[in-house]
Order: sequence, then structure tokens, then C-alpha cells
Amino acid sequence: MTTTQTETPKRGTVTFDRTYPATLEEVWELWTTKDGFESWWGPEGFSVKVHELDARPGGLLRYDMIASAPEQIAFMKQAGMPLATPSSLTYTELTPQSRLAYRHAVDFIPGVAPYNVSSVVELRAEGGNVRMTVTIDTMHSEEWTKRTSMGWESQLRKLDKRFQR
Repeated sequence: MTTTQTETPKRGTVTFDRTYPATLEEVWELWTTKDGFESWWGPEGFSVKVHELDARPGGLLRYDMIASAPEQIAFMKQAGMPLATPSSLTYTELTPQSRLAYRHAVDFIPGVAPYNVSSVVELRAEGGNVRMTVTIDTMHSEEWTKRTSMGWESQLRKLDKRFQR
């Protein structure tokens, strides 16, 4: 397994690159099924409960992000944020086992007007591995872009552990 993170502030995106000893089908399922998504989404110390997953362009993914570890619970309380936050994303593109894109509603930050960020996930078979590249929009501030990047690294560690062989 390899991993790199590249920040490109001038373009307004952050890219995460991973290579896993897996099949395209295995990785695709993690992004497009309730069980798959719930098994890894969210930073460490958080879990998710999926309420709706309609994996097609225009389809919705609605879920709750739930702080479950003591450190995350304390952080959320200190930040004045609820322990469980409803979240949603709208799929904008799906090419099976190759590419998906979505818009994620950012409506959970106190004092910040809601807005959307876009993300693109690209999967490529490379020998017996799958290379996964995730490109996300930056957030409204450097601080929140850093928090989001740390959150992505944390949730991707869940996938790293899943695919360790």
C-alpha cells in the first residue's frame, strides 16, 4: 500500500492518492453500498448511519456523522457542534468501478453560511492493486481545509487497515 497527499491551494483542491491490494469491485462497493460506506466513512472516532443511498447521477446519500470516541465528543462539545450531524451528498457522476463524483453539503459549521464542495474519486486497476485518487475542493478557510484534510487522512487510515495483507 502506498499513500501520498498533495495540496494545491492555487487550484482550490486537495488530492489523496492510495494504492490497495484489492479489486475494483471491492473498492467500488465501499463507495456505493450502505454496508460499504458505513464500514469506513468518517474520521477515526466517528461512525456513520446511512439513511438513504441512491448511487446514480442526481441520487442522494443521506447519513448521520456521529462522534463516538471521548476525544471527538469533547471536541464537538467545545466547538459548540452537535454530537450527531445529518449530512448529505448528491452524486453528480458514476462510471461503475472507475469514477464517481459528488457534491457534499457543508451546512454544519457554526457561523458559516451553507455551501457545497465537490469531490471526485477515480479508481484504476494496476496489476493486482487498485489505485484510488480522491480530489476534494478546499473549504472556506485554511483552518477548515486543514481540518478536512486531517479528517480525510483519518478516514483513509480505516481503508488502509482494511486492505492490509
